[in-house]
Amino acid sequence: MTPEEKNIFPVFHEILSREEKENLLKQRARVIWLTGLSSSGKTTIARHLEEELFSRGFLTQILDGDNVRTGINKNLGFSAEDRFENIRRIAEISKLFLQCGIITINCFISPTEEIREMARHIIGEGDFFEIYINAPLNICEGRDVKGLYCRARRGEIKEFTGVTAPFEVPETCDLEIRTDLMTVKESVQKVLNFMLPLIEVK
Repeated sequence: MTPEEKNIFPVFHEILSREEKENLLKQRARVIWLTGLSSSGKTTIARHLEEELFSRGFLTQILDGDNVRTGINKNLGFSAEDRFENIRRIAEISKLFLQCGIITINCFISPTEEIREMARHIIGEGDFFEIYINAPLNICEGRDVKGLYCRARRGEIKEFTGVTAPFEVPETCDLEIRTDLMTVKESVQKVLNFMLPLIEVK
């Protein structure tokens, strides 16, 4: 324990419990962690999934890579160390939303097993559901409206996942969605079918 940590006194036991908030919201909080290459379809699926859940009366929050990097993580770059810290902070934020009883939908490349396991450890095994949004690299490049892959191949973006930095395919994800073989509607329905039993109050 560091000297600084000796001066910290958490009061988690004194505040309203997650269970009380879940009961108020009539839902079970979970973290839906969408991982995959840039332009694989993570954000698109997240948006449509949130709309479907909202229409059923669920309270959700999307955490998206670009949005988070314009705010709380705007001081981070894309080195291996900064990517790790980016996901660590996101996992801690997700944990706060869990405490509030909110279903969190996260859209982050999170390219390595180590990073994803760190997030799972922070959030908790029973609350973290890893969904691999899988599309081949050539499909992702074809969808890339931002032009990021072209810039990476020209050397304008360093350490770009899938081009100059690796993406480790999840070994044990909870669900895999092949967005090159399924429509957005089919993809969202598959995620919905998987998650509804985990968030509904019985």
